[in-house]
Amino acid sequence: MGLTPDQVALIVIGGVFFWTFLEYTLHRFLFHVKTTSYWGNTIHYLLHGCHHKHPMDALRLVFPPAATAILCVPLWTLLKLSLPPSVSPALFGGGLLGYILYDCTHYYLHHGKPSQGFNQNLKTYHMNHHYKLQSKGFGITSPFWDHVFGTHPPAKASEKSR
Repeated sequence: MGLTPDQVALIVIGGVFFWTFLEYTLHRFLFHVKTTSYWGNTIHYLLHGCHHKHPMDALRLVFPPAATAILCVPLWTLLKLSLPPSVSPALFGGGLLGYILYDCTHYYLHHGKPSQGFNQNLKTYHMNHHYKLQSKGFGITSPFWDHVFGTHPPAKASEKSR
């Protein structure tokens, strides 16, 4: 059964939204996992720790594309096996679009100079995660999931960085 363009657009938007959830959960539970072993510490440092140690280093900012491609294979396979053939490409494409928007947003938050509005607030929010309270504020493109899961930093953390 074919989909209308409006249905495809909604599924793509759903994929972008699903990416925001993946972004939050990966950042919170994988990139901020507590490790104790040599190999655990090494892998953690390579995946995310070096980004926190050098947050303004443009070369350590985005997740490596080769690693992203490797992680996409099982996700694509899962979607392809569990969803109708007319839905899985649009949902996966929306997720990839969300990932690209995340990478661009993350780079901008570190190296752009927003002066006001949503972008400035998001930059302050993300810089608070790096410099003030690393156990809160895991959303990068949006604080939405931090609100949902109770990891939004207290207002005082935001005020300190202004």
